[in-house]
Amino acid sequence: MIRKTTFIFMLFIAFTSCKTAVKETVISIPAISEEMMETAIIYEANIRQYSPEGTFNAFTKDIAELKKLGVKIIWLMPINPISKVKRKATDGSFTSDIKDETERKKYLGSYYSVSDYKAINKEFGNKEDFKNLIETAHKNGIYVIVDWVPNHTGWDHPWIFAHPEWYTQNKNGEIIDPINPDTGESWGWTDTADLNYENKAMQAEMIKDMKYWLTDFNIDGYRMDVAHKVPPAFFKQVTEELNAIKPVFMLAEAEQQDLFENGFDMQYAWEGHHILNTIAKGKANATSIISYLQKQDSIKNISDIKMNFITNHDENSWSGTVKERMGDASSLMTTLVYTLPGMPLIYSGQEYDLDYQLKFFEKDSIPKLKGVTWDLLEKLGTLKNNNTALNGGKNAANYSILHTNNENVLAFNRNKNEESIYFIGNLSNETQNFSLALEGSFVDILKDEKIVLDTKIIELKPWEYYLVSKSKI
Repeated sequence: MIRKTTFIFMLFIAFTSCKTAVKETVISIPAISEEMMETAIIYEANIRQYSPEGTFNAFTKDIAELKKLGVKIIWLMPINPISKVKRKATDGSFTSDIKDETERKKYLGSYYSVSDYKAINKEFGNKEDFKNLIETAHKNGIYVIVDWVPNHTGWDHPWIFAHPEWYTQNKNGEIIDPINPDTGESWGWTDTADLNYENKAMQAEMIKDMKYWLTDFNIDGYRMDVAHKVPPAFFKQVTEELNAIKPVFMLAEAEQQDLFENGFDMQYAWEGHHILNTIAKGKANATSIISYLQKQDSIKNISDIKMNFITNHDENSWSGTVKERMGDASSLMTTLVYTLPGMPLIYSGQEYDLDYQLKFFEKDSIPKLKGVTWDLLEKLGTLKNNNTALNGGKNAANYSILHTNNENVLAFNRNKNEESIYFIGNLSNETQNFSLALEGSFVDILKDEKIVLDTKIIELKPWEYYLVSKSKI
């Protein structure tokens, strides 16, 4: 009897020890909050191109470095496997049409042609590697959101075969790629199959898949691809069900006011971005920025957050590098996206002065040499994180335009809680003279130099600017 009892006890110890050995450690981080959003900088991580390895682990090693830039949210481009059926090559053709096997293998397809919502792209690593990335970010006080593709899937997604009724079909009952409703023609996203949002079963399954990454991996929210092509009411249900699990941060790749009203915290500032590009080309001036800000005041609620940027994966791969689009205006434009109302974005490689367009369908890699842009982003990041005058969330700092009597010179003030910052910049490639109803002793924040302003005529060289605060000396 004693031997039997001892044996059972030993089995119990062995069993509990085994359970203890496999118990997972969850790194705690405060819940997503409005306070965090006020001072946040978001970083778009292109895992494939971030390193020569193109893996989660290679990226995870640098998370502590991103913290130095003031990053508080990491947005991971899609982590799911990519469809092989109708996979695209760089020239837009399908890889199945390429006869040379070596040539065919170099094309990895679009991240946005997802073959399984609940799986990891093996080129990035495995689920344990992904968990380690999340935990490392949380340990550094950084939240992680995942890029989700709700509008369409790849052509070998399991739903294609199990539930063809979950997809949009033509009059012949054939599943089709996404169509532009204005023209009735294909958008050209022929490597994807359009989802049918009239089907409630599909919606329920998608929400279930999104919950999986929250409950099993502790992610902190989603960036929704082409959110403007999905019914806003769906996102209202999504955010309600996700927030019931834990508070989440939701970013829409859109500029559509009713998405704010249906659960999103932030949207792209596409219009503002295009204005910055146009100004850099000399085809617009400071009045365009002023008109844009006034328009935003008239249409958005005070709690709506815009994501300001000078580059992202689409802009870099398809429209050109920062230097190609903005040239000598690059530093001024970078500073503007940090000082205008909203949250600034850094895209993989931007911090390292990326000067070429990253391949979209093939393996590529970014440089890792810190230079002038890293130094600028580090200073701006510290300022954004710590000075309430640049709060850009749901309780953003105030802003006011200062008159310069020169359409090429932009001057404005941001202020909150007795903190005040002034941006004064020449938004042209020619020297500008102007006057400003601002005088006194100030500190140039980026140069850490004392400057004196008065109401006399001021001269700024092409693309020269000041970011100043009132001197306390």
